[in-house]
Amino acid sequence: MAHFTDVDAHSTFASDKMKKNNLFTTSRMFCDVYCFEPGQTQTGHSHSGSDKVYYVIDGQAQIRVGDDERTMAAGSAALAPAGLTHAVTNPGPQRLRLLVLMAPPP
Repeated sequence: MAHFTDVDAHSTFASDKMKKNNLFTTSRMFCDVYCFEPGQTQTGHSHSGSDKVYYVIDGQAQIRVGDDERTMAAGSAALAPAGLTHAVTNPGPQRLRLLVLMAPPP
């Protein structure tokens, strides 16, 4: 297992939908970079036994956790506790990258 990685080298985008790029996976957690073009969305969903953290690397993210929705800038983070519906949208106009940690992995 690699202990170090280059986040920029793993930041790939797709024109049709947001792209998940894995950085690390263990039996206890995963860490990805989610890459969104302007207007792309991760639809609302929940994880019954896992907590998720979104950290905005660059761009702006519109993040909904439960009934709370906020537009967040680089350097901001959001927690989606297990069982709570959450969603992400890139309102644009720039690309959006999120560092995403989830434990335990689904």
